[in-house]
Amino acid sequence: MSLGLPGSLPVLNEQAVELAIRVGLALNCQVQRSVFARKNYFYPDMPKDFQISQYDLPINGEGWLELPDGRRVGIERAHLEEDTGKSTHVGGGGRIHEAGYSLVDYNRAGVPLIEIVGAPDLRSAEEARSYVGELRAILVAIGASDGKMEEGSMRVDCNVSVRPVGQAEFGTRCEIKNINSLRSLGRAIGYEARRQVDLITAGERVEQQTRHWNEDEGRTHKLRSKEEAYDYRYFPEPDLVPVAPSDEWIDAIRAALPMLPRERRLRLAEAASVDTEAAALTVERGLDDLAVDAIAEGAAGPRVLVHAENNLADGAGRLDAASFAALVKMETGGDLTATQAKTVLSTLVADGGDPAIVATDLGFEAMEIGEMEALVDRLIAEHPDDWAAFTSGDEQERKKKSGFFVGQVMKATGGQADGRAVNELLAHRARS
Repeated sequence: MSLGLPGSLPVLNEQAVELAIRVGLALNCQVQRSVFARKNYFYPDMPKDFQISQYDLPINGEGWLELPDGRRVGIERAHLEEDTGKSTHVGGGGRIHEAGYSLVDYNRAGVPLIEIVGAPDLRSAEEARSYVGELRAILVAIGASDGKMEEGSMRVDCNVSVRPVGQAEFGTRCEIKNINSLRSLGRAIGYEARRQVDLITAGERVEQQTRHWNEDEGRTHKLRSKEEAYDYRYFPEPDLVPVAPSDEWIDAIRAALPMLPRERRLRLAEAASVDTEAAALTVERGLDDLAVDAIAEGAAGPRVLVHAENNLADGAGRLDAASFAALVKMETGGDLTATQAKTVLSTLVADGGDPAIVATDLGFEAMEIGEMEALVDRLIAEHPDDWAAFTSGDEQERKKKSGFFVGQVMKATGGQADGRAVNELLAHRARS
């Protein structure tokens, strides 16, 4: 069908419809009766010269997405359509009109995809990055996509416009394509906004265009003049019937939705007594269930999150919640230093086991407080100038000298001392 072979007819994929409904529900959209339409255009990536899409009756109407900072961004629609071929223009900076030749890969043509159209509510590159990051997290959570922008399984186009301060109506927009990472998204928006501002301040007009982002050059290039909807001459697709999902089907899909990233952040933040921003990375790595269960076992929430963020970047492996909680309790109880706890944790991730037994096998023993006090006092006596700077210097100097003394203690103990305990002891000695 996608190659325009004579006699071929489209067939609707039921799983694609279910995934589209799942996306709509996750984005708080109105799931509705929908009709397919033909989007007519001439381009090598679609040999039959039209794309099956949805126009005035998409499967998902208006909705919204909440950013991690609590701000809501509108969703205009989330509709089904078929993918096109992948074009590669060799030479000319990736632009078809200047390329030496072009290649088209039709392997993905005709594969169903969901296009999510956001409302013009974003006001900065950072907000756009936050929006796409949250959207990707939602799509991965509900199983609609693996979210791999670099592989093309999630693609982002961005409309950019600028307007003078105080002006109500939006400026002329340009659509940016070939964005394959959140970093590229931010850079492309920044460049395009500056380009448009430069045009306006020079007394020139911003032309509505589709532009190509060149990551290597850090700039956008014109691909073509931007079309309006009427340029595509939409009309109903005669070979596909309307889709009218029943209330029972929609309710069943809603009931099967997993907990979404926002809800998971709130759950973990409440359990760990931190704000949702502090819980975000642990949720992003899919470690929030483990963290919540470890906290429920009595582990200190902030230390659980520190380990999840810093020491479990590659996953939890064979670590279970009970062992994780026991390890954190040993650390916060003074039986293990932070360095020792990290070492034990890596063993638990690789092999599992009891953290107390692992610590014993590794030869870790808690340093007696009297022994640590004697060592700190000796170092103070050996480095009077550094100690004087610590006790009488400004905050920056105190921080610098604190690091010096902690480093000396670590050196003397082979890294087995607890850095936090050393800092507390230094502060106590300074007050004495």
